[in-house]
Amino acid sequence: MMRIILLGPPGAGKGTQAQFISKEYDIPQISTGDMLRAAIKEGSELGKQAKDVMNAGGLVSDDLIINLVQERIAKPDCVNGCIFDGFPRTYIQAYILEGLMLKLNTSLNCLISLNVPEEESVARLLNRGKTSGRSDDNEKVIRNRLKEYNEKTLPVLQFYRDKGIYVEVNGIDTIENVNLSIT
Repeated sequence: MMRIILLGPPGAGKGTQAQFISKEYDIPQISTGDMLRAAIKEGSELGKQAKDVMNAGGLVSDDLIINLVQERIAKPDCVNGCIFDGFPRTYIQAYILEGLMLKLNTSLNCLISLNVPEEESVARLLNRGKTSGRSDDNEKVIRNRLKEYNEKTLPVLQFYRDKGIYVEVNGIDTIENVNLSIT
């Protein structure tokens, strides 16, 4: 059973690498960002709550994210594991995820951190914004997202370093070489 966390700053390539890992280990990719964007598109209550926060580059509340993840990992396709793409983003989320793993009588195998310098993240996201149609791919929002990552997600990396399951990968190589470093 593989339960993996993939973290890195915005634009690090988490989604791309998570897709490769998902296929390699035949486990679902759980992207809270994708799930929230789908909820916004559907116009659900969760989507309405998340829309303004995400459009400003902020992080959606821990309660909403945890409920979303808890519901998702209870589905049958997660029985053999999953890859958490960009989750947990806060120390509280990491702590609660540990509790969920205990409740499910399982544990996380590793946290993979994709390291990308800030200016590389900005350049990648601005480039993606030219084709993605995502409203959060503009410089003001990108800078805010990076600030949020540095303030709220970096402590999560230390949480998993302390648990001994932290792996660091250089995220500025080619997509293929980054994937080889991971798998």
